[in-house]
Amino acid sequence: MREDVDRIVIREHELAERVTAMAREIAAGYPDSAEGITIVTVLAGSLVFLSDLIRRLPLKMRIGLITVSSYAGRTTLSNGAALASSFLPDLRNRHVLIVDDILETGGTLRLVQSQIRAAGPRSVKTAVLLRKTAKAPTDLPVEFIGFDIEDLFVVGYGLDYDGLYRNLPYIAVLRPELYRTGAEP
Repeated sequence: MREDVDRIVIREHELAERVTAMAREIAAGYPDSAEGITIVTVLAGSLVFLSDLIRRLPLKMRIGLITVSSYAGRTTLSNGAALASSFLPDLRNRHVLIVDDILETGGTLRLVQSQIRAAGPRSVKTAVLLRKTAKAPTDLPVEFIGFDIEDLFVVGYGLDYDGLYRNLPYIAVLRPELYRTGAEP
């Protein structure tokens, strides 16, 4: 797989350091939550990030899962966010932290935040590993951000292209000849 990588954008040790720092920031954001928090993660891109993050969080937690589909097949352009499935505990009167891999246009997070708020939680906060500063909407609340990146199509650390490359231990850009922007070939 390494031969498919054009360049590494965020190295493995940088990810580990920032996730540890984010865990501290998140814990500090819930000083009055002795009952813990409920983390709702957006599958499947945030799995690796979530796994590392929760092992560093010194909070009681429940975990819920939600699947949103926005990329179909071999494309790098979103088709728009659509809720595919969810496995959520009772969120009423709970502190909820949404965890997602990347913030681009905000379609996925707007959909997920709306679904979560409709369940009547005490609070809703959001953590994303990556934010594309050129595309991310400024009116979408995201309290915890791992890294700001350029408008690049990236893979690794849970992010994929056509279901592949999630297991790369870093964030990278693929060699351009391996993918096409736009519709499926």
